Amino acid sequence: MKTFKLKKLEVVDHNDEIDQKSIPLLDGLIINREDDNSQWLIEAYIEKSNYDYFNRIYENKEEIMVQATITKETNEPATFITTVLGVNEIGDHMNVLFIGKIIDSRKSIVEELLTDLINQGYQGKELLKKFKELA
Repeated sequence: MKTFKLKKLEVVDHNDEIDQKSIPLLDGLIINREDDNSQWLIEAYIEKSNYDYFNRIYENKEEIMVQATITKETNEPATFITTVLGVNEIGDHMNVLFIGKIIDSRKSIVEELLTDLINQGYQGKELLKKFKELA
């Protein structure tokens, strides 16, 4: 396993429209589990004001796309398809645990694919499903 510092986290929300939501971090880390499934574990330590948002995703067992910037804020973000493993209150703050797979480290390819799928009329859960098929 390899552990890295999580410097920035964005959630790509896809309910009705695609919306990129930046999540201000208090701290965080990302672990390449190097397992047979090529899964990564992401922990974001954030403000408790995000609790309802992430708890809804957790309870609905939704898959979400996140972009994580690792080690330095100037690095290109890596894109992951994830599920939320847990949402935990910690005093005045909280943490969110994600598990998922990296889909492509080249942001421009991901953006082109998403744009193409949106132009084809995909949205919401169907967009995510089709994206996963092609990624």
